[in-house]
Amino acid sequence: MGRPAADRREDLVALYKEARGCTRCPLHETRTQVVFGAGNADADLMFVGEAPGFHEDQQGIPFVGRAGQLLNELLQEQGMDRDDVFIANVLKSRPPDNRDPQPAEIEACRPYLERQVELIEPRVICTLGNFATKLLTGSPQGITRVHGEPQERQLGARTVQLFPIFHPAAGLRTPSVKELLREDFSKLPALLAQPVPQAEAPDAGHADDQLDLFGR
Repeated sequence: MGRPAADRREDLVALYKEARGCTRCPLHETRTQVVFGAGNADADLMFVGEAPGFHEDQQGIPFVGRAGQLLNELLQEQGMDRDDVFIANVLKSRPPDNRDPQPAEIEACRPYLERQVELIEPRVICTLGNFATKLLTGSPQGITRVHGEPQERQLGARTVQLFPIFHPAAGLRTPSVKELLREDFSKLPALLAQPVPQAEAPDAGHADDQLDLFGR
């Protein structure tokens, strides 16, 4: 671990204040408020979804609708709750009509997510659904193929276990997906108990692969 948790939390609050006034992309013109993220600023487990929806935009908190209620339920089944984890999205502002994020919006928001990972220092990052999974793994493989299988990845300067799982919204639509979510969540305690992955210096032939899996 690096800096003391209190110092990192202070920097996370400063980052939140910066994000709250962000005008880096046109979404600031249509959002109600920034949805920065919420939870334990020193969490071992972090969840990353796609973008805020209607209820999140209204309340400024991620995953407060029905999908968030299912996420809470799945956490509780594993002896955890929202206060134990940190929940964020790739985008901090809601796209109009919940459309897919656009490349320029992802680029504008990427520094906030990178910095959140750096400051929170999670051991495991769960990517929720196709969009966040493809972005953070740097792979075109969809969630159906990769869910429930941890991937050791380097995000910026931090090596973490990425753990792709279905988005809770998909579990609300499809009972079989909800059961797959339960199965994948059941793997989290053992995954969190593993040692923190150690970064390896990239060799010359793979340096480009190791630089940054946030898409650059």
